[in-house]
Amino acid sequence: MVADVEPLIRRVIGADITFETNLASPLWNVKADAAQIEQVIMNLALNARDAMPDGGRLVIETSKAEIDDEYIQRRPTVPPGHYTMLSVADTGSGIPLEVQAHIFEPFFTTKEKGKGTGLGLATVYGIVKQSGGHVWVYSEPGMGTAFRIYLPATEAQAETADRTALSSPRSQGSETILVVDDHADLRDLAGLILKQSGYEVLMADGPAAALDIARSHSDPIDLLLTDVILPGMNGRLLAQQLLVLRPSAKVLFASGYTENVIAHHGELEPGTNFLQKPFSLDTLTRKVREVLDQV
Repeated sequence: MVADVEPLIRRVIGADITFETNLASPLWNVKADAAQIEQVIMNLALNARDAMPDGGRLVIETSKAEIDDEYIQRRPTVPPGHYTMLSVADTGSGIPLEVQAHIFEPFFTTKEKGKGTGLGLATVYGIVKQSGGHVWVYSEPGMGTAFRIYLPATEAQAETADRTALSSPRSQGSETILVVDDHADLRDLAGLILKQSGYEVLMADGPAAALDIARSHSDPIDLLLTDVILPGMNGRLLAQQLLVLRPSAKVLFASGYTENVIAHHGELEPGTNFLQKPFSLDTLTRKVREVLDQV
């Protein structure tokens, strides 16, 4: 999976950051959702980029790890056994000790207002725990940060269908897509994926900015890709107002809530084009292509 997202990571971090991988093979199989682990890797890479505004070094490693009785004396919540380890390390500004105690809390952020709603580490923590794993941070201010994720080994065989889908060519296009999300990292990531797939991408951090773009953009807007929950106006109302300005545009909603929950709260009508977060790179481009091709 690291190899799958490596080209996108290189685009995201820019030329000032050296990117290296050290990937052991073979690794023990783990039981986890492919799209979610992909999101973990990208989320940590984006955070590493933000910690190195003047450049630096990003290293992603994988290895087998064995946690024994001696080790769990220091980490008593971790059962002994075989694990596959994923490490994402940078040479950036580091995380102060008092901040480390809060980084996995929902909505905690060290970013300025308007620079994103958080580090996304609560999401990383939730995904790792859901997979039966453990995540630890090692950091010193001025020396960089390393996140190490340990996922328990399983004897179950990998589902080859999922790997085939991940390695298949992503859907391409040339249409114009307006991406609306108040989460800066998720908005940027979706925009980069779509640009890499050939689309022209316009981005807005909320409904007001999206409607301004719809009024001022001189060329067609073929698709609105919007989060359902937005500040000031939900995605459904945004779509209604935007379609008045751009009646030919298609609409695709995305949310971290499931489609059933969204429908139950009246945010969306049943049968609406919907994309569940977190999504894999392939899932995003395929769904966008599917909606654009609808008659």
